[in-house]
Order: sequence, then structure tokens, then C-alpha cells
Amino acid sequence: MGYERWAHVDIDLTAIAKNVRALKGLTRPGTLFMAVVKADGYGHGALPVARAALAAGADRLGVATVEEALELREAGVTAPVQLLSEPPASSVDLLLESDIVPTVTTRGFADALGRAAASRGVRARYHLKIDTGMNRIGVAAGDAPAFAAALTEFSALTLEGVFTHFATADVPGDWDFENQLTRFSAVLDRMRKEGIDPGIVHAANSSATILRPDSHFDMVRCGISIYGLHPSSATRELVDLTPAMSVRARVTLVKRIGMGEGVSYGLTWRAAAPTTVATLPLGYADGVHRVLSNSMSVLVKGERCPQIGRICMDQLMVEIARGVDVREGDEAVIIGTQGAASITLDELAGLAGTINYELACALGMRMPRVYTT
Repeated sequence: MGYERWAHVDIDLTAIAKNVRALKGLTRPGTLFMAVVKADGYGHGALPVARAALAAGADRLGVATVEEALELREAGVTAPVQLLSEPPASSVDLLLESDIVPTVTTRGFADALGRAAASRGVRARYHLKIDTGMNRIGVAAGDAPAFAAALTEFSALTLEGVFTHFATADVPGDWDFENQLTRFSAVLDRMRKEGIDPGIVHAANSSATILRPDSHFDMVRCGISIYGLHPSSATRELVDLTPAMSVRARVTLVKRIGMGEGVSYGLTWRAAAPTTVATLPLGYADGVHRVLSNSMSVLVKGERCPQIGRICMDQLMVEIARGVDVREGDEAVIIGTQGAASITLDELAGLAGTINYELACALGMRMPRVYTT
């Protein structure tokens, strides 16, 4: 194009690979590893992340929607791709055509999948989701053995796996986690006693993968951790993860303003003395949430510079520290390291009152991504 936007996201694919290997190192030999790349790889780019994770030893990929799965298939990814929730019944032909493994939670979807597979003369793999207490999706734990048995009526369906999802895996010693794990184990025992092979059993998300080896079963599902972000403070000392995302911009304008002058919409910040203000070409449409206005910092010339005034849709302003010579085109770091200083996604998430997952997804929505390997 001959054009470079002055705000972008850097993604270190070497860090993705390193994190996958570190997480796999927490599991027993033979334990399968699912890399969760839904939401466009948590804002990091699903396809590049998928390729890096598979090359580092991931066995399969997890996504949320049919569209996400098809994107991987159309790009040539041949590894197993699994939908982590049940899609609409109208998608069954696409799933079979592209060899996408769905989750089943209702008889209606199972019927549609089984009939479509039979009409094609193929067998369709599926995973049964069991609700053990999160109360989001899944077959109720008490009903799961009978539900699985009923699906054996469909000769074209193959139960490849059974799974659940923990609501509080990030809280060490939590009673609800223990209750979910106990319920899940009891369901598995009942299925086996009734002659139903659950196949690949999986339950552990990133938190449980790191904190609870007894929940690993046959496969772990890691999402946020493969991107180098910890799911909770409890995991920080247990595995060394390297953040893969940094966010950088260039200064578009430098100006001096006088004492008492305000900055941005509503003039919510005013200069206590004559000061230098730099404008950066990114804002809340790029994932820098407006709630961070007047609370976050940006690195410029290795110095922490406070963001001032309300963050706009496409721009934000920072106050430049006294004595720092800043000019148009100089680099500013929103997430990452500059010199000896660093700003993390966790820091911004704390200021915004949210989680690192949400900010990572948002920051990858509009800005171009630059990949390093």
C-alpha cells in the first residue's frame, strides 16, 4: 500500500510457542493439548497463533463459532478443530464438509447432525458438553449418561469426547471447583458403568491446567495462557509465561499549552502549569477503553507519561514529562517495554476494572498486527 498506520499491535509468535511448550510441560506425557484460538486468537490473530501453537506441540484447536472454524480450514489448517459450544442446526452441512468437530448439548442438534451424516454415508464426531455447575451451556450432569446413551441410536454419530468447564478454577481451594470436579468424575463413572466410552475427557482451562493436575484427564484446553497472560494472580509463580502482545504508536502532534488550559472532550483535565502535550493516533475504537481516561500512562522516551483528558474514539493525549524532548513520529508504547520501563495488559485491566482477556481482544480489533518469529 505504501502506507503505514502510526498505531499497531506487535505479536511475538516465538512467545506463543514458548508458552505452549511451558504449559505442556505441566502435563503428563500423552496428555493432549488444545490451543484455544477463538475471538481471533484473543486479539492476536487466530491463524498465525494456530500455526505457531501447532508447531510447538498443540494437538488441536478450539474455537467458538462456525465462522472461526471455517477461517482456519480455508487457510489450510488440517489439525482437528473443535467448536466449544453447540452451533445452530443449520450449520451441520458446513461442519461435515470441513471436518469440524461440534459440541452437542441438545437432542435437536444431535438429530440434525446424525441425519446429515447418514445421508452422506459418513460418521460425524462430536463432543458432549456436561454442565457440572457453571450453568451456561451443557447437558445437566444428572441427565448426561442417559442423554449419551440415547445418542447411540444414531449410527452415524461418534462420541469422540466428553467435557465440562470450571467456573472458579482460578481460585485455589474453592469449594465450587471441587464440587464441579466431583460431579464430573461421577458422571464419567456412570457412563462407563453403562457401557459408554466417553472418549477424550477434558475439563482443565488455563487456570486448572496450571493449578490442578488432577483435572487434566486426557486433554487440557489453554486459552489466555498461551498468549502469555495469567488467568489469575495464583498462577504467576507456577509457570513462566511471556506476553506475546505489545501496542505501539507514533506521536502525531506535539504542542505547548498554558496553565489552566483543558484537554479533550469536557475539558476534564487542565494544566496546572505550562506543559507539553503529545497526541497519539489511537483511542477507544482501537481498544483503549474510555474508562481509562486520566488514569493510565504511556511510555515515551522511556518515561511514564500520564494520559490526560478523555480518550477519544481515534486519539488520546499524554502529558510529556519536563525535560523530555518529544517530536512528531517518536514512538509511544501503550502496552510493552521501552527502555527500562514496562506497562502490562494486567496493569491497564486493573485500572479499567476488567480482565486482561477483554483488553487483549479489544486491542486486536482495528489496528494492524505486525508479527515477529
